[in-house]
Amino acid sequence: MSVADEIKSRIDIVNYIQQYVPLKKAGRYYKANCPFHSERTPSFIVNPDTQSWRCFGSCAEGGDLFTFAQKHHGWSFREALEELARQAGVELRRQTDEQRQQAARRDVLRGLLQAATDWYQERLWDTPQVLNYARGRRGFSDDTLRAVALGYAPEGWQHLRDYMRQLDYSDDDLLEVGLLGRRDEGSRPYDYFRNRLVIPIRDERGRVVGFGARALADGDQPKYLNSPQTPLFDKSRLLYGLDRARQAIRNQNRAVIVEGYMDVIQAHQAGHMNVVAQMGTSLTEPQLRLLTPRLTGRVVLALDADSAGQNATMRSLEVARQTLEADYSGRLSLDIRVLQLPDAKDPDDLIREDAAIWGQRVGEATAVADYVIEAEMQALPDSPSIQEREAVARRLLPLLMASENRLYSRDNLQKLAMRLRIAEDELLRWSQRQKTVNSRRRESVATEPEGATPSAGPMQEDQNRERDFLGNLLRQPDLIYRINRAFRELAAGDLALLRGPLEAFGAMDLVNRDCASLLQGLQLALKQDEIPVLAWLQEHGDALQRDTLQQLERETPSSDLDHARTVMRQGFGGDLPVVVKRAEAVDWQRELLRTALRLRLRRLERERRELYYLLEDDDRGKDALHERIQLSVRARNRIDMALQNQTPANR
Repeated sequence: MSVADEIKSRIDIVNYIQQYVPLKKAGRYYKANCPFHSERTPSFIVNPDTQSWRCFGSCAEGGDLFTFAQKHHGWSFREALEELARQAGVELRRQTDEQRQQAARRDVLRGLLQAATDWYQERLWDTPQVLNYARGRRGFSDDTLRAVALGYAPEGWQHLRDYMRQLDYSDDDLLEVGLLGRRDEGSRPYDYFRNRLVIPIRDERGRVVGFGARALADGDQPKYLNSPQTPLFDKSRLLYGLDRARQAIRNQNRAVIVEGYMDVIQAHQAGHMNVVAQMGTSLTEPQLRLLTPRLTGRVVLALDADSAGQNATMRSLEVARQTLEADYSGRLSLDIRVLQLPDAKDPDDLIREDAAIWGQRVGEATAVADYVIEAEMQALPDSPSIQEREAVARRLLPLLMASENRLYSRDNLQKLAMRLRIAEDELLRWSQRQKTVNSRRRESVATEPEGATPSAGPMQEDQNRERDFLGNLLRQPDLIYRINRAFRELAAGDLALLRGPLEAFGAMDLVNRDCASLLQGLQLALKQDEIPVLAWLQEHGDALQRDTLQQLERETPSSDLDHARTVMRQGFGGDLPVVVKRAEAVDWQRELLRTALRLRLRRLERERRELYYLLEDDDRGKDALHERIQLSVRARNRIDMALQNQTPANR
C-alpha cells in the first residue's frame, strides 16, 4: 500500500469534508452547495463508497481526499500530503535520526510558542487598562480579540520566563524562539517583549511561529517589534493573516496587501477577509509566491499614504517585476493595482471611519501603469528636457512591459508615450534592447556554461535551463543524492552553511513553478521504494506535476528516458556499466551537477536582494540579517571556486 493509499484508508472523506462543508445525507450519498462556486441548489456530491467527491454544477470538478484538500486550502500536492499524513498519523518518509530529532525539536518549539500565546492572551484579559486600549483605542471587538489571540506582555523582565520555566521550558528553548533576549553572551536572559500588545504571527497553516508587538506607551521605540529570526520565524517568507485570508482570496480572486498587523485585523473584523500584511518595508518574492499562482492572479497594494509607504509601494512593484521576469513559463502573470489613500493615514484608519468605503476603494484601485507614470511625472519639472523624459522612460519600461499579456504591455506603452511625448516605436525598441541585455546578463551569471553564447528570444521559455536540468535529472533521479553530497562537501562540516545557503537542493532553487512542483514530487517519489519513481509520479503526482512530466518526456530524447525506465524497472545489475559508459561519453552527469551549483548561485543572488531590503526595516534583528548575508557570500565563494576548479561536482 502506498503512503497516499494508507492516508486515505485512515481518513474518511465524508468526515474530512464535513469539517468545511455542511453535508446532508441523501440516500447513499452526501450533498451540499458547492464550496467552489456560488449556487442555490446543492450539486456537490460526496460518495462514501468510492471515497470521492464531484460537483455536478457549473465548476464540474471532482476528485478524492487529496484533490479536495488541495482545492479547498490552496495547497500544493506536497502540502496536502504532509498535512493529511500528520492528521492520519502516517509517517510520510523514512527519516534519519537527525531529521527525526529536528522534526521533534520543531514540534517542541511550536508547543512552546502556543503556550506563550495562551499566556499572553490571559494577561490581556487580566489587565483592564490594556484591554480597554484594545477595545477603545484600537476598536477591536471581543470576538476579534479572541479570534486573533491578541495578548499583552506585562512590564517587567522575568514574567514570561518564570511562567515558562514552570512548564519545564529552559532558557535555551526560549532564546531559540526569540521569547528571551540577552545583552551579551553569559548575561542573564530577559523577556524580549515587555509592556506591549502582542500579536501572534502564524504561518499559512495557522501555526504560531513568532510574534509582533506594539508599544503601548507614547515614545517607546521601536513602535513595532517583531520576533528575531528563528528556526520557525522568517518574516520575509510570511504574510500576516494568510491563514485566515486564503479562502477569501481564492473565492474573490484578489489579495489585498497592507503594511501592518492592525490593518489586517481591522479589515477582517469588518468582513474584508482577503487582506494580508507583508511583514516588512516591501514585498518579497517568497511572499508573492505564497499568493500566486496558487490562490490568485490579482493583487492590490494598499500601503500607507505617507512617503515611507509610497516608497515601499515602489519597491514592492520592483520585486513583482523581477519575479515576473524570472518566471520563464509566465505562470506568474499578475494584475497588480495600487490603492491610494490620500485622505487617511493607513487602512486601519479608513476602515474604522467607514468600513463600506474600503471595499469601494479596493475596487477602484489604480492600475500599476497609471500609478507609476503619474508618480514619475509629478517629479519632473514643468518643461522637462528630452534627457529627463528618456531617463523616466528607461526607469519605467521594465515594469510596464513585465506583463505576459501583450495587450496590457501595448496599452502601458501607449500611455507612457503619450505622457512623455516620445514615439511609441522608439520606446518599444528601448524595451526590447533592455530585455536582451538583461536576458544575456542573467543567463551568463546564473545558467549558461562558461564561454557559451547567451540565448534569447521566444525559445527561451520552452528550452530554459531549469527544464533541461529537470529533464536530465529524470533520466537518473538518484543523482539528486550526488548533488546534495556536493553541497555537503562544500559546507565542509560548517552547520550554519549546511542548514542555510548550502542546504539540500530543492524547489526553492527553481523559479519555474512547474519545474519546482515536479521536483517536489520527484523528491517524495525517491523516499519510497515500492514502485519506480516515474510510475509513482504518474500515479500520485498532482495534475500539474503529471502534465510537466509529460512535457519533459516529449522534450527529452525518448531513448534516454526509455533507457532510464528499463533500468528502474529491472534494477541496475548488469546495466550499470552501460549507464556509466553512456554518461562518460556525453559527460551529462557532470554538467547536471554543475548546473545545480549555478542554480544555487542564482537563488543566493535572489535571497541576497531580499536580505538587503529587510535591512531597511526599523525594528531589531539587523545583526542576524548581516550574518545571513555573510553566510551567503561564503557559500557563493565556495560554489564559484568549485565551478572554477571543477570540484566537488566532478568527483
